[in-house]
Order: sequence, then C-alpha cells, then structure tokens
Amino acid sequence: MSEVLNINECHPARRYDYLLGGKDNYAADRESGDRLVAAHPGVKTSVLANRAFLRRAVRFLTREAGLRQFLDIGTGLPTRPNVHQVAQGIAPESRIVYVDNDPLVLTHARALLTSSPEGTTEYVDADLRDPQAILNDIDLQAALDLKKPVGLLLLAVMHFVTDERKPHDIVRQLLAALPSGSYLAMSHVTYDPLPEPVVARLNQEQQRTGEQFQPRSREEFERFFTGLELVEPGITLVSDWRPDDESGPRSPDAFAALYSAVARVP
Repeated sequence: MSEVLNINECHPARRYDYLLGGKDNYAADRESGDRLVAAHPGVKTSVLANRAFLRRAVRFLTREAGLRQFLDIGTGLPTRPNVHQVAQGIAPESRIVYVDNDPLVLTHARALLTSSPEGTTEYVDADLRDPQAILNDIDLQAALDLKKPVGLLLLAVMHFVTDERKPHDIVRQLLAALPSGSYLAMSHVTYDPLPEPVVARLNQEQQRTGEQFQPRSREEFERFFTGLELVEPGITLVSDWRPDDESGPRSPDAFAALYSAVARVP
C-alpha cells in the first residue's frame, strides 16, 4: 500500500521530479534537491541522463528485443515520455504495468494510464520491498501474461533498498517469475567516478537527513545480473549505454553517476 502523503518531508519521487524540472513537488523536496546539487553539481546531469537511458532502453527492448510487455517498478511521477509512450510509439499493442508506493504518484496515476487503443497500461500501488505482493496483484496479472517475456525496469530505484532489505534477493524473486526471453533494465547510483570531496559532501547530507539510501560499486551492481546475458555494451555509466550521440569531454562533477545495464533472462 502507498505511504501517507507528508508534504513536510522530502520524498525521492517528488525530489526527482523537481530535479527534472517538474512541478509536482513541495518545499521539502526542493530544499533537499538544492542541497544535493550543492553537494554534487552533477546531480541534475544524472537525473536527465537516467531519463534518457529509460528512453533508449525501452526503444531497444521494443524494437530490437521484440518485447511487448513491461513492468516498471519505482515509476515515479509522470514525465513525458513515459514507458508506454515510448513502447507504444513503436508497437501500439504493448502492455505496461507501473508500480509505485508514493501517494502523489497514485494521485497522478491517471496520467500514466493513457494508452493506445491496441495496448494496455495499468498502475499498481505496491512496494518494491514486497516483490510477491507485486507479482500476485490481480491488476498486474490481468494486464501482463507472465508466461511471455517481460521487460523488468528498475530505474534509479534499487539504491533506496539498503542491504538489510536484501536487494539482490528482491531482484532474483522478480526475475524468477519471468520466463526465458525476458529482460532486466536497471540503473543505480554509484559514487565510483566522483571525486572524494563530492562523496564526502554527499555522505554528510545523507547522515544529516537519515535517508535510506545506498549507492553501490560496480561489483555490487554487477551482482544484480548474475546468471543473465548482458546486452552490449554491458555495464556502463548511464550516459554511456548506447548513447544517441557522442558527448564532449565532461568534468568530474558533471558525471552522470549511475551505472546502467540491460540483460536477457536465458
């Protein structure tokens, strides 16, 4: 079930919306976003690059991998183009289920439930930390045929699941319910490419807020793909996964500090 809406505390989905330039956020979200930018000026670069990765990954999964079903967990607030707009723009019959537990996302779910006449979109109010509740949801089961390949999207969400919550087990449970030919597309915050002073400032901000948040190393990120077949170019920083164009030199502060990868379930 969704959390209770509290506008006096920052929520990651609303802060992400603010950093993307959206309007569905409150003062607490904007203040938190501004502190993150002060600690790491590349934060906005990261969220924009992550959104671009979503578009590229869904295009690949629809056009090249031939998928027609998508499960997007940790959807966040609607920001065009959403998964269904990308997928159904290529294959109108595509079926998409969005999952989130933020009450503001639930309020805006109607914006996610637009669909081509040939396809389907559905919204499930559930928590990533309870994968079985997601998989057993009757609306998900009505929208998706889990006997056919599904694209599981976990974009910029697993870093909110700390090790005590066994994030790798959560991903394994989700993948275990999907047949061969399914895919996992994931992005995840990392501090690996960041200068030490930036990392120190980010750690100080997290300690100040007490937010449940865990960036991971390349090795920790790679564990999510154990037993899967990585699609070229494998694990990269999010802006380097099949970029649409060649970007120029970047300063260390401007790095999009998320790892990304797409992999097939054998």
